[in-house]
Amino acid sequence: MAEYGYNVIYEQLAEGGYQVIVPALSGIVTYGRTLDEAREMARDAIACHLRGLMRDGEEIPEDPFSDRPPIREELRVSV
Repeated sequence: MAEYGYNVIYEQLAEGGYQVIVPALSGIVTYGRTLDEAREMARDAIACHLRGLMRDGEEIPEDPFSDRPPIREELRVSV
């Protein structure tokens, strides 16, 4: 069994909960009511996605940013 690491982005939603995306694995978007639930949903979504790739004989993509800490900032603009 191999282990893979991916950066994920948690976005706190105004209506509550967290949306999660995995930039290195396009198409993965999930949600959790709490940060812990969002984290578990992301783990499950990644595992399911990777199993599907393996089943189809496709290459497992690596996260090009997994060895670097994520950069987070808020950009303010005036319009």
